[in-house]
Amino acid sequence: MRLLLNSLFIFFAGALFSGSLRAQSNMASKRPNIVYIMSDDHGYQAISAYGYGLNQTPHIDQLAKEGILFTRASVTNSLCAPSRAVLLTGKHSFINGKIDNMARFNWDQDNFAKRLQQNGYQTALIGKIHMDGLPQGFDYSAVLIDQGQYYNPDFIINGKKQQLAGYATDLTTDMAIDWIKNRDKDKPFCLLYHQKAPHREWLPALRHIQAYTNMKFKEPPTLFDDYAGRGTAAKTAEMNILKHMNWAGDNKIPPAMMDELGLKEYMNWDKAAYNNNLGRMTAEERARWDSVYNPIMEKFKTDYPTMSQADLMRWRYQRYMQDYLGTVAAVDDGVGQMMDFLKKNGLDENTIVIYTSDQGFYMGEHGWFDKRFIYEESLRTPLIVRYPNEIPAGQRSDALVQNLDFAPTILDYAGVSVPKDMQGVSFRKLVSGKNKKWRDAVYYTYYEYPSIHMAKRHYGIRSDRYKLIHFYYDVDEWELYDLAKDPQEMKNVYADPAYASVRKMMHRKLNKLRKQYKDSDENDQRFLPKNAKKG
Repeated sequence: MRLLLNSLFIFFAGALFSGSLRAQSNMASKRPNIVYIMSDDHGYQAISAYGYGLNQTPHIDQLAKEGILFTRASVTNSLCAPSRAVLLTGKHSFINGKIDNMARFNWDQDNFAKRLQQNGYQTALIGKIHMDGLPQGFDYSAVLIDQGQYYNPDFIINGKKQQLAGYATDLTTDMAIDWIKNRDKDKPFCLLYHQKAPHREWLPALRHIQAYTNMKFKEPPTLFDDYAGRGTAAKTAEMNILKHMNWAGDNKIPPAMMDELGLKEYMNWDKAAYNNNLGRMTAEERARWDSVYNPIMEKFKTDYPTMSQADLMRWRYQRYMQDYLGTVAAVDDGVGQMMDFLKKNGLDENTIVIYTSDQGFYMGEHGWFDKRFIYEESLRTPLIVRYPNEIPAGQRSDALVQNLDFAPTILDYAGVSVPKDMQGVSFRKLVSGKNKKWRDAVYYTYYEYPSIHMAKRHYGIRSDRYKLIHFYYDVDEWELYDLAKDPQEMKNVYADPAYASVRKMMHRKLNKLRKQYKDSDENDQRFLPKNAKKG
């Protein structure tokens, strides 16, 4: 009898162990879910995990603690809509056709979401996409119109326009979580969860305005840059905080006060932006906003007549940072909500969570706001990836990954073959430690000129240490920077004889990458304004 009981015990124990192994095997082979979180204009300097000390983003930082943080991730074209087109297609702007914010995006072309759909994934796009037309590749879409609004915004939900009550960042998070709740639970899912924030003009959530308007932020060492060591492009760009930022829309000075102080609109939509943005608030929201901002503006009105240009630059910088970083706070709140939801619902282990931005952003470096240039603060973008099944926690990587790589990486994780015409490369093996080899330079293009901010057309490459740039169209100028000796890119050494060999080496790399990615001088000419002279 004892022998029989022992035999039965061994049998059932073996069966349970075998079942456990099968369950683990099934879990391991189960295709992962993907939550891709993209903010708009969120510079890496404004994520505390990057160590710049400007603000605190505890929930995004937690992602970094549980995954991998890329210190030198970059974009191929530092502009909102082109960056999103590169994300979707895995192709450079000159291939996918979305070279700037004005060019139409052809949704009929292939994208990674379509590939996921075809291979059993349920897909959704919620938040900002900044491209005309009904998004293709998504079972569900709820997107902001154009740049979107912060308060009580309009969404296009599966093709139908609706105004929703609330704050855009919170609404986007709530809709993203609701979609996961109501998904088809028999399918893996891919959610593109895109925030409008912290895009201009910066309107923080009411819960954050009191705290952030009372903060003072450290000035960057290049706030008063005179561009003496750079070429024409830096000297003529129109994105200086003192000279080119809007008074009403950006700094929140009421239009009537502008008139009283003799402040002129730099952009003819300045006052309209203020009125339109704040005009979307309910009476209660506006009263709460005014209770915080009116005293700030009254003090400015008193101080302005005796302020020097340096004082005014400093005041405008602080106003910029208070509102910009205030909008980031709600983004971080949303990341925390999303991760709490995934963990409470047992989805966090088998879900790849990616946090990034559509590009970098200037936060006073070189006296600038906005992006567009290949210079570091604009070129580089935050990138954090969490996936416990494959990515060891607490990693940092200085690999030169790009947004060009997002589509092939997502497809790789999903077990879907990567189309041969995608130009990016999956970094799955890189982050899991299975592949140490990676590219030694990234390629960049920018086309939106002449246009707002007047950043000249250019292309270039960034290697581990150096950066080579060609500005063209109405100039023909080259710039070369030694990022090891000059990380702030203050001195162009292209004509320095000491860098002759470096210059030749970087030109060889540039030519190689232009050929690899099928770019050329003919492309540059093809995308010039129609009335421009060629040659």
